[in-house]
Amino acid sequence: MSNAELMERRNAALPRGVASLTSVFVAKAENSELWDVEGKRYVDFAAGIAVCNTGHRHPKIMAATAQQSEAFVHTAFQINPYETYVSLAERLNQLAPISKAKTIFLNSGAEAVENAVKIARHCTQRSSIIAFTGAFHGRSMLTMGLTGKAVPYKAGFGPMPAGIYHVPFPLEQYGVTIEDSLKALEALFKADVPASQVAAIIIEPVQGEGGFQIAPKAFIQALRSLCDQHGIILICDEIQTGFARTGKIFATEYADIEPDILVVAKSLAGGYPLAGVIGKAEVMDSPDPGGLGTTYGGNPVSCAAAHAVLDIIEDEQLCERSNRIGKQMKTRLEKIKATGNTTPIGEIRGLGAMVAFDLVKVAGGNTPDPDRAKKLTSQALKNGLILLSCGIYGNTIRLLAPLTIPDNHLAEGLDILERSLAEC
Repeated sequence: MSNAELMERRNAALPRGVASLTSVFVAKAENSELWDVEGKRYVDFAAGIAVCNTGHRHPKIMAATAQQSEAFVHTAFQINPYETYVSLAERLNQLAPISKAKTIFLNSGAEAVENAVKIARHCTQRSSIIAFTGAFHGRSMLTMGLTGKAVPYKAGFGPMPAGIYHVPFPLEQYGVTIEDSLKALEALFKADVPASQVAAIIIEPVQGEGGFQIAPKAFIQALRSLCDQHGIILICDEIQTGFARTGKIFATEYADIEPDILVVAKSLAGGYPLAGVIGKAEVMDSPDPGGLGTTYGGNPVSCAAAHAVLDIIEDEQLCERSNRIGKQMKTRLEKIKATGNTTPIGEIRGLGAMVAFDLVKVAGGNTPDPDRAKKLTSQALKNGLILLSCGIYGNTIRLLAPLTIPDNHLAEGLDILERSLAEC
């Protein structure tokens, strides 16, 4: 079976709204490598959108899930609980930058954000939520409303849920300062919704789909103070940033604050579906029994995988590894940018191995070039490298190699990237 034949079947069987970046159908994956159904090999700089921080099919994860599958695969935790759910919650409660925490498990990032908002509303008995431009929090009706990008996520799906407001995310490269964002918040409180009606402010410490834009430490600290002043719940969305991706277990740690709620998913279970809401005990205990829960949430096989992921992060020192990978990536990108022999590169940024760069029209300029970003991801694919684009203008290339990637595969991927940039 060829990629083309499978694509024809895919298009006939699936709705147009389910998009795929590539026409490559995977047959096999191992750590940082993929092979398609035609036998072609690729270096993976996408990691399933930051899901496979521990690489594809890590032996410890495979062993843990196989062992759990031999015991049982589902009971529904709300019917018959099991120890691995409890022990995983205990581990996350200790790892999270929250002094006394409790955790609930769910299936996806969007579902976790939905539950975080439910909990915040119940705890505060308020309804309004504030998010930021450029944010991505999911594709469900509520999380689509929270997402700060209209196309393709919101277009044609309206009306959006009521009680959601957006303020500018601080982006100094585009002229939006921390002060501008804070003034917009104060203006929102005066013009549209009083602070006394706001249940929560939700922010990504590093925007994912928004272009790997790092929330300034001073801004997150200002939000913490503002939330304390007005009794607002501060939610940190760590779905893409969590579990060593940024060089710390959670990117929120860089801000030296304690969020009220922290949302996790993606790399938590190394490719198995699992998400969580971790929050202050007094906040998490607000809903009554039965108010929270889901049929598949905290599936025992996924919990076993997550335990293995946490073991791998510790045993293989993936936070330190993440920082080394990120440094290599940024050093190489700066060298490529300095040569001037490739597609013009704008800003290079990132925390740990969550690295991105912008493609611009003219070297030294700031005008986005989204068309070139599409060409680059396509050319890199032809050359054997999986790359993702993102950003509010679609001109950002994000590098999300598995944190377990061997040095030779990392170097190979960067070589392919450099060659692809020149060919574009």
